[in-house]
Amino acid sequence: MKKILVTGSDGFIGRAVMKRLHNGGFDVTGLDLAQGDITDASCFDMFRANDFFHVIHLAGRTFVPDSWKDPGAFYRINLMGTVNVLEFCRRTGAGLTYISSYLYGSPEYLPIDENHPVKSYNPYSHSKLLADNTCQFYAQNFKLRVSVLRPFNAYGPGQPAHFIIPEIIQMVKDPAVKEVQVMDLRPKRDYVYIDDLVDAIFRTIEGEPGIYNVGSGKSISVEDLIKTVMRLSGITKPYMARGAERQNEIFDLYAGIDKIKFSLGWQPKTSFEEGLGKCITP
Repeated sequence: MKKILVTGSDGFIGRAVMKRLHNGGFDVTGLDLAQGDITDASCFDMFRANDFFHVIHLAGRTFVPDSWKDPGAFYRINLMGTVNVLEFCRRTGAGLTYISSYLYGSPEYLPIDENHPVKSYNPYSHSKLLADNTCQFYAQNFKLRVSVLRPFNAYGPGQPAHFIIPEIIQMVKDPAVKEVQVMDLRPKRDYVYIDDLVDAIFRTIEGEPGIYNVGSGKSISVEDLIKTVMRLSGITKPYMARGAERQNEIFDLYAGIDKIKFSLGWQPKTSFEEGLGKCITP
């Protein structure tokens, strides 16, 4: 039975990954803050050399506003923590799946494929970009089996409340909220359901290493998101934009997913309405 190590195992994606791997017949070990801090390289000393076939690296800081308040923490965890994971893989020969982020900035073309130039506009995305690049360096120079996944907007039951989908669902369902208010109704994003993202991660364990976008290949506006949540929940409320357009706002983006379809045989199975329904009624 192949052994898999999952960092960030107690997070939104980590819990779903752990469940899928257990069900898939792997011997799975989780590593979160209760077991050790990935910014301390010695936390990996508890694992025997050559014991793990593969590492799935999910641990990291993610909330963009916090990255402006404490950028150093994001670089320590997202970059140097990833270096420690890569060093563990280099020493032991384990393969690695690194969960990166949306790194393309304002699109120069659509759909956005893996060859699109990468950019960063905040400390969070910069820390992920540096870690993404470091993973590629180790793959090329130390011959590690590394897959880098770049998810677009993952969502699903149990996602933290500050993300847009659970925030809108909460406003629609809360009787005390008389009007759904968002910053801007116009931006369109590519949403990928958690089970589909986990399936992509699962396929990298023994699949062809590489850099892969993970998305639906289509975009949904904030306004359409609100309307769909209200229709699926059977609750109708007025909604409005506060007219607070974000700096460097991107108004449309969606993933090109031909590469992951061809190389890993992956494609999303969960429609946006089906996924939203599971979030509204978990």
